[in-house]
Amino acid sequence: MPTFFNSWLPFLYLYIGGGIFFTAGMIIIRKSKAIDMRLKRDRFWWKVMIFGFFYFALFHAILITAALYL
Repeated sequence: MPTFFNSWLPFLYLYIGGGIFFTAGMIIIRKSKAIDMRLKRDRFWWKVMIFGFFYFALFHAILITAALYL
């Protein structure tokens, strides 16, 4: 039987630990003015990056849950 430590702990490490680096990178992008939020194209890709992070986290969580309980 899988335990928390070999099923959910890697998930938390990946998306909390990785999320910290992702957020730091996004902050650096904004502060360095590498993105111009006045441009529709840049706003689109900003949203794609944020949506993608949460999309993959949710998808990963669903697959872990399915593997454990189905």
